[in-house]
Amino acid sequence: MARTGAGSARVRESDYRPDASYRYESQARRLRDWLADLPTDNIHLAGSSMGGAIAAILAHIMTPAPRSVTLLNSAGIPEHPDADLNAPFESDRDAILIPQDWRGVYRMFNTVGNGKPTASGIAMTGLLGPDLLGRTESLRHIFRDMLADPLAPARYLGPDTPPLQVQWGERDVITPTRCVRWFEKATPDAEVHVFPRVGHLPMVETPAKSAAVLRHFVERYATGPQPA
Repeated sequence: MARTGAGSARVRESDYRPDASYRYESQARRLRDWLADLPTDNIHLAGSSMGGAIAAILAHIMTPAPRSVTLLNSAGIPEHPDADLNAPFESDRDAILIPQDWRGVYRMFNTVGNGKPTASGIAMTGLLGPDLLGRTESLRHIFRDMLADPLAPARYLGPDTPPLQVQWGERDVITPTRCVRWFEKATPDAEVHVFPRVGHLPMVETPAKSAAVLRHFVERYATGPQPA
């Protein structure tokens, strides 16, 4: 989501293309090109999980730069401060994120949270399960492309990053909470919020607190000089 102007917002969702690249940098460039025709002099980026990884890159390749960036349990962040950002990378998260049957769908929606079954997890299983099970091959393609350069977002984050807020769930098993330590070294000025008893989706599991800290952060940087 990109917030532009006073209270307006635009949401972008593209169709899957079998011939497209879904590396983080490729997705960020497509989104940058789409935003090129829109007024972006007062834009604030926010992204969760894969969307956070894309937002982290987009913030550094768009002109003008966004006024702020908020990353919620972002993918593409090392689990250790001294990780080699170019080293080969393996992940077993596809076993959770690409369900093969209804049991897998239920497991996914109740694992990405705090690890316990929830009413929202059960509801999403029923509502989104048919779509997920029908997109197994496309999800494998997207996941494979992201793993081709999985820590690309981390290479962009540093001294030149626009004002940055980080939101994370204390019980996240998809992007572990220890990833937050990497921000302490790479972006020490970032505003960091770790929510107790929350998993991978702060905006779903603790929506009032997540929205409140995001709103205050955006309001702080809504006026004043544009980031360089």
